[in-house]
Amino acid sequence: MKETVPGRAGSSVWGRLLRQLAFVLALPVVLVAVWWVTSAGSQDVYWPPLRTIVEAFPDVWTAERWSGDVLPSVLRLAAGVALAAVVGIALGTVIGSYRRVRAVCEPVLEFLRAVPPPVLVPVIMLFAGIGDTMKIVVIASGCVWPILLNTVEGVRAVDSVMSETARSYGITGVARLRDLVLPSASPQIFAGLRQALSIGIILMVISEMFAASNGLGFTIVQFQRSFAIPDMWTGILLLGLLGFALSVLFQLAERRVLAWYHGLRDATRGSS
Repeated sequence: MKETVPGRAGSSVWGRLLRQLAFVLALPVVLVAVWWVTSAGSQDVYWPPLRTIVEAFPDVWTAERWSGDVLPSVLRLAAGVALAAVVGIALGTVIGSYRRVRAVCEPVLEFLRAVPPPVLVPVIMLFAGIGDTMKIVVIASGCVWPILLNTVEGVRAVDSVMSETARSYGITGVARLRDLVLPSASPQIFAGLRQALSIGIILMVISEMFAASNGLGFTIVQFQRSFAIPDMWTGILLLGLLGFALSVLFQLAERRVLAWYHGLRDATRGSS
């Protein structure tokens, strides 16, 4: 029987983590290097060198601008996605649980889903005004669909044997919803939430381009209108970094909530 040497086990873990980190960062590093080299001698006003953009970044995104533009955008995004999650999961659970409700609602849902959320901005402005409410509603109106549809499919895919077992043991109502339906549908619900997050970032920027006084979208447009092109590019880079950071945080939360699911899937792969 072999004995595991603690030092070797620790070094193997660190080696695996370093390999994974190198694998994740390889493509971004290559792309940044290509951008840096190809734009180094650029004289184009609209395509400044990456070095100029990087040097302008700390001067543009000061603490005041972070609190005045970035934080409001993130709060609107969080509120919009949270509202979409509540509405999407609630409606998706009802629609997925009852066949007749699904048959009645499906044509209307397909129609509404086909309407691009940016087109609804002028309509939403009529009843929600031009404040934060309008922006949150715009974000929620686009984020709700992937959450809703994934929830419907997740609820429909609940194992029939487990459903019959729960019914035979008298597990109904809220207990069935809490202990069977939502846990079984949670992997697909989180898939919808992941899609909604990326859509929400896009709609956050679009909503802030209409009658806004702060936010990332407003600031980037102001830079573009004043021909502060390097500053405009710093805003685009910041949006990318923000999206990446939110994606990482979401993955960590998903891993924690769905630990049972990922463990079961890894065990199934290992046995096969």
